[in-house]
Amino acid sequence: MRRMLPVLLKRLRKIPDPRNPKKLKHQLTVLMLYGLLAFVFQYGSRRAANAELTRPMFEQNLRLLFPQLERLPHADTLFRLLARIDVSAIEQAHLDLVKQLIRNKTFARYLINNCYPVGIDGTQKIAFSTLWDEHLLQRRIGPKVDADSEDEPSYQYYVYVLEASLCFRNGMVIPLMSEFLEYAPGDGEQRKQDCETKAFHRLAARIKTAFPRLPVMLLLDGLYANGPIMERCRDYHWDFMIVLKDGSLPSVWEEVRSLGHEQPDNRLQLRWGEREQHFQWVNAIRYAYGPNAKKSLEVHVVTCREHWQVVDPQTAEIVTQESRHVWLSSRPLSRLNVHTRCNLSARYRWGIEGAFLVEKHQGYAYEHAFAKQWNAMKGYHFLMRLAHLINTLARFSKELAGLFAQLGVQAAIGLIRTTLTGPWIDPVEMEQRLNRPFRLRLR
Repeated sequence: MRRMLPVLLKRLRKIPDPRNPKKLKHQLTVLMLYGLLAFVFQYGSRRAANAELTRPMFEQNLRLLFPQLERLPHADTLFRLLARIDVSAIEQAHLDLVKQLIRNKTFARYLINNCYPVGIDGTQKIAFSTLWDEHLLQRRIGPKVDADSEDEPSYQYYVYVLEASLCFRNGMVIPLMSEFLEYAPGDGEQRKQDCETKAFHRLAARIKTAFPRLPVMLLLDGLYANGPIMERCRDYHWDFMIVLKDGSLPSVWEEVRSLGHEQPDNRLQLRWGEREQHFQWVNAIRYAYGPNAKKSLEVHVVTCREHWQVVDPQTAEIVTQESRHVWLSSRPLSRLNVHTRCNLSARYRWGIEGAFLVEKHQGYAYEHAFAKQWNAMKGYHFLMRLAHLINTLARFSKELAGLFAQLGVQAAIGLIRTTLTGPWIDPVEMEQRLNRPFRLRLR
């Protein structure tokens, strides 16, 4: 964190502070650092962070690491600030940090076809029974109410977020951007409810603006297998691998079934780990879409059938399991690139779904709102994603990879957190260590 702090503080200082300068007890950057530490140390609520971080020994040790923390604030002070500032600047600080890592070629060894693999997927953050903000999405729950009935329909209100993350083949997932789906009052009845595909176009435009020259490979699930999204990728010169479901794009499936038997050279059999894989692909399929099918683009489809053996836990017998995967590719497939594009890129789209599980159930309290105020809730969300980025880099760094592998992620973070609560840190040795040059090296 000390290595990355200059980049973060430089950006956070640019956030306009709406508070009265004559009444300030804590600088804005101190409050941001306090909020970041609350998520780095995985405190699941404002109350828990306030109780633990302000312990005298903990506070003293934190000041050794971060001299900016002359006095730790109260959690409610951070809430009041997040409710008033432009919280998108927190995400911009996050992006500046990622840009610095990219410039330093930190992820160079994990690229696919010289592209950065970016997974995009949506997930529900939290649901409520009451409408506490007009931006919340809504859905009808319970039995359907007849038009003649006097009973009012029941609704549930929820927050849904479209997330983008770098998904590398070593299992490292780097949080990148978040796009909140919002209920837009004032529009037509059919246009009020936001959806994931609309949010995708907004998020894609933001990624392109933030990284205009970055070579990107999008890893998407079957929801995004449609013409406008593939057209957007083509306009941005982005590569993609998209899951193709059986019921999607019937005209493409018709070409795959008719041409697959006529191209015997477009096949490959290989062994990947314990799996026997059989690849078959069809290149240069013309897909027409839009009103009267006036638009068209060229796609390429690859099918992977695989089987492997496992031990049945009930009978203790060896059984064979099978699976099948189909992807749309923006580039033609060949025997030279099918393994890289399918096994080392498209399959690692699961990384973003795994990151959702980590953030929801392993310490980051993704499904906790932290504040029933829309702007503050988003601010806490951006701080949480930034903390997850820092902990991920620590987990995969050569200095700490052994500790995380031995204890597990949550236990390793707990050990560090517990160490900071005790009187074991020597201030002189700490200062000497912090003054040494440090370079982040990933294993």
